[in-house]
Amino acid sequence: MTTLDRDLVMIGRISGVYGVKGWVRVFSYTQPKENILNYSPWLIKHRQGEEWQDISLEDGRSHGKGIIAKLEGVTDRDQAAALMDTEIAIRQEQLAALGKNEFYWADLIGLAVFNQDNLPLGKVAKLIETGANDVLVVKGVEEEILIPFAIPQVIKDCDLEAGRIVVDWQPDY
Repeated sequence: MTTLDRDLVMIGRISGVYGVKGWVRVFSYTQPKENILNYSPWLIKHRQGEEWQDISLEDGRSHGKGIIAKLEGVTDRDQAAALMDTEIAIRQEQLAALGKNEFYWADLIGLAVFNQDNLPLGKVAKLIETGANDVLVVKGVEEEILIPFAIPQVIKDCDLEAGRIVVDWQPDY
């Protein structure tokens, strides 16, 4: 992984073509899904090992259950088809600044999780949106632990620079 890759946030992927004028279907990782259209330029990369390329978003909108987008320089269906399964990312500096105790999910993935007794519980593998509150999926040595991302009730400290989260949680919960 290059330094550039670590400075990027994955926001979606091109999942198909739409029409004959170069529009693409986009699977958005943003919440709500339409937020992907707020960012330009996108960085796209088709395969592992390829370099990221800047591409400007000319137009885009919700369409049915998904998103469609028109990208600069993509003018026909064949060019759009060549972008199938392309990853879409943005630079971290394109993200809006967050307030206190607000975090982007991408920043939490991989952080080490410890309880208040400094017992390591594992690393954040992913997050799940449940409606009431988000849930950390922590991959422990033997199992996954689900921990509510509730500040300050459960999450006592989240230090991105130190790469750790301290929780009021026991491994046998």
